[in-house]
Amino acid sequence: MNLTILASLVASAAAFAPSQVAQTSTTLNAFEGEIGAQAPLGFFDPLGLLDDADQERFDRLRYVEIKHGRIAQLAFLGNIITRAGVHLPGNIDYDGTSFDSIPNGWAAVG
Repeated sequence: MNLTILASLVASAAAFAPSQVAQTSTTLNAFEGEIGAQAPLGFFDPLGLLDDADQERFDRLRYVEIKHGRIAQLAFLGNIITRAGVHLPGNIDYDGTSFDSIPNGWAAVG
């Protein structure tokens, strides 16, 4: 009985002991010095989009990512402003549908 308790105590204490973390190296070190590559991940490309890529491809993907982030920010801001009750003046089409007549959020979809 005592041996079983001692063995379980040793096993539970071993669970909290620091373990050795293996240092992994990536084969893609071309973009390690770029802005945004920082510890602990370094250059993070989980989908492998930049395997066998050059600087031009890297710059293009970075440009597109920044552009999409800015569009998403504007879309969020437009949603918040519309929900606050601020609408553009005038009509949205030639039939006379005004911006104010379109409801907010999911109500506009249905």
